[in-house]
Amino acid sequence: MSVQSLNAKKVKKIPEGELLETLNSTKEKGLTTDEAKKRIAQYGPNEIIEKHVRPIVRFLKNFWGPIPWMIEVAAILSAVIGHWADFIVIVVLLLLNAFIDHFQQEKAGKAMAALKKNLATKTRALRNGTWVDIEANQLVPGDIIRIKLGDIIPADVKLMDGEYLQIDQSALTGESLPVTRSQGDIAYSGSIARKGTMTAVVYATGLETFFGNTASLVAKAKTKSHLQKAVVRIGDYLIMLNFVLVIIVLILGYIRQQEIVEVVEFALVLTVASIPVALPTVLSVTMAVGAFKLSKLKAIVNKLVAVEEMAGMDVLCSDKTGTLTQNKLTLNGVFPVSNFSEKDVMFYGALASSPSDNDPIDQAFLGALNDQQKEEISTWTQKHFTPFDPVIKRTEAEVEHQGAIYKTTKGAQQVILDLCSNKEEIKERVDAATQEAANKGDRALAVAKYEDDRWQFVGMAFLSDPPRIDSKDTIQKAAKLGVRVKMITGDQAAIAKTIGDELDIGHNIVQASDLHRLGEAEAARVAIEADGFSEVFPEDKFRIVNLLQHNGHIVGMTGDGVNDAPALKKADAGIAVDGATDAAKSASALVLTLPGLGVIISAIKESRRIFQRMQSYATYRISETIDVLFFSVLAIIFFKAFPVTPIAIILLSVFNDFPIMAISYDKVKYNKKPEIWNMKKISIIGSFLGFTNVIFTFLIFFLGKYVLHFDFSQLQTLVFAELSIAGNLTIFLSRTRGPFYSIAPGKPLVWSTLISKAIISLICGFGLLVTPIGWWVIVVWAYAIIQMLITDRMKLLAYALYEKAWTKKKSNAFKLH
Repeated sequence: MSVQSLNAKKVKKIPEGELLETLNSTKEKGLTTDEAKKRIAQYGPNEIIEKHVRPIVRFLKNFWGPIPWMIEVAAILSAVIGHWADFIVIVVLLLLNAFIDHFQQEKAGKAMAALKKNLATKTRALRNGTWVDIEANQLVPGDIIRIKLGDIIPADVKLMDGEYLQIDQSALTGESLPVTRSQGDIAYSGSIARKGTMTAVVYATGLETFFGNTASLVAKAKTKSHLQKAVVRIGDYLIMLNFVLVIIVLILGYIRQQEIVEVVEFALVLTVASIPVALPTVLSVTMAVGAFKLSKLKAIVNKLVAVEEMAGMDVLCSDKTGTLTQNKLTLNGVFPVSNFSEKDVMFYGALASSPSDNDPIDQAFLGALNDQQKEEISTWTQKHFTPFDPVIKRTEAEVEHQGAIYKTTKGAQQVILDLCSNKEEIKERVDAATQEAANKGDRALAVAKYEDDRWQFVGMAFLSDPPRIDSKDTIQKAAKLGVRVKMITGDQAAIAKTIGDELDIGHNIVQASDLHRLGEAEAARVAIEADGFSEVFPEDKFRIVNLLQHNGHIVGMTGDGVNDAPALKKADAGIAVDGATDAAKSASALVLTLPGLGVIISAIKESRRIFQRMQSYATYRISETIDVLFFSVLAIIFFKAFPVTPIAIILLSVFNDFPIMAISYDKVKYNKKPEIWNMKKISIIGSFLGFTNVIFTFLIFFLGKYVLHFDFSQLQTLVFAELSIAGNLTIFLSRTRGPFYSIAPGKPLVWSTLISKAIISLICGFGLLVTPIGWWVIVVWAYAIIQMLITDRMKLLAYALYEKAWTKKKSNAFKLH
């Protein structure tokens, strides 16, 4: 039978030995490195090649949608009324817009693909008789692999050694509950191991897997970030504003019996100018730049919107082990009971460990054995091993020695104590030793063996996991940024309190079981006030996040295990820490590739910088839209003519918006407090700047008409130059709360603005597509600079008035309470 003809039905029926023979592999040694290389060349890498949209199709999509439709209608109307210059320019600019957007999508796609390479999942495989970690895409048929709690099964496999494996294959089959699989059963690629540990042989990879042959996975629900919601609200505000003013233009055109086609064309072009055409691109570029900066700090952005979500995070629920502590467990001593010795505690604890799973507790026991003990333990054969289960909180092994079968177990002190027949005799001594260890910050792990039809308590080993050197400093930095770190651990309260005191997290540690006895309101109050949570089970983490979110907090959550996945997905910013399982990485928005929380501080700062840039753009865009819309409509009302040509408005939209993409690289100061989208404030400040600019635009219109006596076509160019040059300079006002010079702008923003305005100056000066105004462009520049200086003062006044009104409102609200 050939490897290519293998499928789930056949594999399930084939005996294990025959399958291994067909795959030319062995349980003891697996494949050789050379054989694996040959099979990679034969079968290809173990991955599903994503279906990419053809570039031409993606490019053509830029001409489909509400905004392109309006531009296209404007082009058609220009052709109908014979304005061929307008028609050509509108078409060229439409193509330019499509090319720019297409280029940005291509760039973003390549960037994210490069970042995703860093998220390649690992699997433990038997190569050349040795267990090694390899990338999952390097698996081939015949590989022997180890599957444990939290792994995403990397290929279609037949299970061999091990007691059982509970897997979640809902994404593949739609089954809502995990299913249990044992020796001889099939497990599919893409399933998640929920419980148990087993070895398995790979029989299908890549497109040959059940996953590869399935039409599609269950689609993941798409949620909008706070930023995306804010963008929608900005768009709604501008579109409603435009709708009202365009109706006025159409009514006036009808009353004055103007050429209806020209009125409709102008109304459409005005609408194009009011819609933030570049907003999605600015958003994507800004996020991508932030993601790249974080990738250099060893944090991989799994979901782009997470970069912005972290800006508002005010609570970070952090795992203790491996995140706040070093996750380097060492044995600090042992406590034997009854007739057992310290050597017995170490020996039976090591027997209840698995060398192949790379578990830190198992490694601590195995690593503490001396050479003589290692030689002795090699004469024992481990028949079955049940790895640590976070629900039952212990491991168990069935071992054979000289024909006799024994069982050994190690785990939480109370759990092991409850198993044992001599519980009552030793409980007081065990509890006292456990408490003493906890007071020192040590974790007590109990060991027992099963003999003569009963469990006997052997003793306890004390494990130490000291805090990371940088944890205390990181927590202090988080506090200065307005982010409160709450520790979450499965350890006892005494250990949690010791670590909490050492790290200055706090002493108010709540046992998760205490939350169970409280109603939602009281539980939420306790969760908010707590410095940390101890003896936490997986389901408790989800509830803690939920309680905090329902009380207005934006919550970050760190985790590494499969049982953390629900809480990681529920959190506003789920963060998979270094060494996390594949399931945790998949559920997270941010994946850390270095130990500790230090990178999170950098991520918070960067997210707040991004927030500042987007807020600056939002304020600028509202200001510019109001300037163009209100000036144009008021001029139509009072002067019965279009003050700016349709082609000029199209040029204005392009040359003012697309250079602003450089705001992604702008220099900004991050806020010391969590950010919140205050749309009222943004709208008020943006509108204040916009109406101030409307006054200046009217002023230059009057100067051109009544002082300089420009003819109307020159007057239109003069106004176009002012709207473009002075309007674009508004970005330097909206980007700071203080005077515009209080924070130096980034060079890309300065240069993009200067270059675009230089082009506009040449267009207006030499009369390309508009009536020339010659050297009067220099006067417009001087006017725009004066306008900028005065408007900046008005901005400071607007902020002062807003903050005074806001302070008064909060004061009155306090008095009412």
